[in-house]
Amino acid sequence: MTNIFKKFDGKKAGIFAAGVLFGTAGIKILSSKDAKNVYTKCTAAVLRAKECVMKTVTTIQENAEDIYVEAQQINEERQWADTEFPDESETETE
Repeated sequence: MTNIFKKFDGKKAGIFAAGVLFGTAGIKILSSKDAKNVYTKCTAAVLRAKECVMKTVTTIQENAEDIYVEAQQINEERQWADTEFPDESETETE
């Protein structure tokens, strides 16, 4: 019986007891009505932030599509100009 008490570490037992107490109190606090109110408000804030980010992403996508279409038009115009009219510098030297 005395061997059991020699292996007993009071510090570790105290830390364990404090952890159990803190865990029990933590569960009570986290499941309270006030905590639920905080969770609800935080979730609402996250949803508002998501909405704002999605609006910004949509705007960026629309602008990128416009830029892409305009770049294609510029390339088509440049290609058309190159095929229709030969360089004037070549005709003047002949």
